Amino acid sequence: MQTIYKTRITKFGSAAFDFMEDKVFVLFGNNAPEDVAEYCLLIDLSKVNGEISKGDIFQLGGKSYTITSVGSKVALNLEQLGHITLQFDGKTDEGLPGTLYLENTPFHKPEIGSEIIIIKQ
Repeated sequence: MQTIYKTRITKFGSAAFDFMEDKVFVLFGNNAPEDVAEYCLLIDLSKVNGEISKGDIFQLGGKSYTITSVGSKVALNLEQLGHITLQFDGKTDEGLPGTLYLENTPFHKPEIGSEIIIIKQ
């Protein structure tokens, strides 16, 4: 198994967990505009080392989720801005360009300092 992405959550916006009912988290790099940052889990920018693919493993705070679909701009946006949407609905077609779709399973609120890791399967 190869780690293709690794970062850490540094801060939560005041409304970052308002979308949990919709099974959504929004990630953004620490340089997010203030009006957007309040809705995001803020992360350190990090390089993507390989292709993110369906079937890979997304880890959030030590819990693992299978990636079910990858939007066409996920890797680029993640590396350049740290900005993608995490959708825990199990969608299997490509969907929105900046969205990483994860298995439809119960998920948790991460903590500040939690690692985000993507592992090639």
